Amino acid sequence: MKKLILPIAISMLAAAQSQAVQLEISIANISGGNTFTPVLTAAHNSDTYLFKTGTMASDALAMMAEGGDISGLEAMVTGSAVTATAPGLTMAGMSNSVTIDAMDYQYLSLTAMILPTNDGFVGLDSWMIPQTPGTYTIRVSSYDAGSELNDEIINGGGSLGTAGIPGAPGGQGGINAMGIPGAMESAYVHTHPGVIGDLDMNGGYSDVNAAVHKWQDPIALVTVKVMADEVMPDMWSGEQVAYVKGDMLSYMGKYYVVRQSHTSLSVWPPINVPALFEEVMD
Repeated sequence: MKKLILPIAISMLAAAQSQAVQLEISIANISGGNTFTPVLTAAHNSDTYLFKTGTMASDALAMMAEGGDISGLEAMVTGSAVTATAPGLTMAGMSNSVTIDAMDYQYLSLTAMILPTNDGFVGLDSWMIPQTPGTYTIRVSSYDAGSELNDEIINGGGSLGTAGIPGAPGGQGGINAMGIPGAMESAYVHTHPGVIGDLDMNGGYSDVNAAVHKWQDPIALVTVKVMADEVMPDMWSGEQVAYVKGDMLSYMGKYYVVRQSHTSLSVWPPINVPALFEEVMD
């Protein structure tokens, strides 16, 4: 008996019957020397978002952008999105990954704080999730929450409303800076202007190392592998069920595709009627 290749048959069936997808998401830090805090990813619809440029940052967004705390954003989208977190720090040149079941949600967003900055973050806003399985690469830019003055002083600050930068992972930041003169803030979420920095690691205007922590967008590469959810075949029934050519069924641990449209009878099980069924896998 001729046998079909099950993975191909199953994937075709899945594409035809289900829009839900599984996503494998990898976030690569391609900055020169900056670090990402834990990355929050969310699959959602068009009326839900983690951030929007041109608007004032929510307290939840400011918590993430100023101190790397994603708990507020997770709570904000609970019930209207599915989320996953890439834990730990993602250092320059490294990557982190998550797997998420997008269900029937159509858009993907992600965000994480950039260290050392006052309120800078890497962000992807409402990228439409493809329904075609495959691997997709997205160049992701940096944003400023507009919630804190970019004084570039590393002082351990990271709580909402507390000025300063939590730290510089890797130990390449400075100390005792006076702060950037004339620094201003727009009060709205906007494209990050980049850091100024200096080379004085014990004083000067900035605690940010100009030789290490400057970057150009894109600051991250996000790779999304889209995999269609498996749709398992129904079990065959002999109770006068109308089957159509191309239907896939299971019977006694095996899988069959219907070769001819017919109405089932108990005396015509797939294993005994090769004219009506073709086996696809033992």
